[in-house]
Amino acid sequence: MRRHLLLAPAVAALLTVTACGTEGTADAGAGGGSTPAPSASPVTDPGIDGARVTSVTLPAAPSPRADDDYVVRPDSLARLTAAYEIVNKDTEAMTYTVTISFRSSSGGAMSNQKVPARSVPPGKTVTGNLELLAGPGSGGATTAKVVKVDKIPTAEAPSEGGACPPSGVRVYADEGDAAMGLRVVGIHLVNCGTTPYSLDGFPELTLLDEEREPVDGVQILKGTSGISSAVGGGDTPEPLTLKPGAKARATLAWRNTTEFGTAVNVPYVRVRAKSGAAPVTISPGLDLGTTGKLGVSPWRTAAE
Repeated sequence: MRRHLLLAPAVAALLTVTACGTEGTADAGAGGGSTPAPSASPVTDPGIDGARVTSVTLPAAPSPRADDDYVVRPDSLARLTAAYEIVNKDTEAMTYTVTISFRSSSGGAMSNQKVPARSVPPGKTVTGNLELLAGPGSGGATTAKVVKVDKIPTAEAPSEGGACPPSGVRVYADEGDAAMGLRVVGIHLVNCGTTPYSLDGFPELTLLDEEREPVDGVQILKGTSGISSAVGGGDTPEPLTLKPGAKARATLAWRNTTEFGTAVNVPYVRVRAKSGAAPVTISPGLDLGTTGKLGVSPWRTAAE
């Protein structure tokens, strides 16, 4: 008996980035079915911080292919491709995370995808393609635009892989979690060096605005219990010695409650693992509301 597989609209994104030009993505449909030739349409995207979508390509969905098990196969999916460019207008190398939103003809957001671009030299342009897959007849996304840009000097950019930084440790933030107005983001540290690394206390934090200038008026609490007891982990620091390969974690916690006054948003946080450590800038997007408070936990050992 032949089984039928229904493919949901668009969840997979395929990305290619090049430093000097745009490199296409190979067509997955080989044999069977027919794929109409795609055509690129210019996009009116004013962009943000030098990043913008330049065109979109939306071919008609090819005819579904059948075999003994499936009626709809992956190579019968429509592919919406957004061509983009990122121009570094700063005077130093920058590392970008650009959020591109695929949208319907009415303007509604269908899917947001993040595009990384590491160590773009000043004055240089990075181009690439971001591809979204959509099931035949889904009537989904038809255009795309840049909705957010995080950019950090490469010298302070977080790192989850690649060569170990000169500091001997990697520091980066996770995607975080949110519930009932409570926000929690983990700061992770990995000893990627060859010698033990000692910690004793809290990470040192500097809150930064869009221009990466210090933000005043926010109280940084040592411990997270002043934000919520649900965060856990304790507020009392303990000395740690991380062997090569060992990991530690600290937690940022805040609430986005807004009452009287002006809400405060902090896009960037400069982190020093301890006094005198090399700075790493993360982009947790602190929406502090009018609370004026951010809690940070002490470093704790984390599972390897």
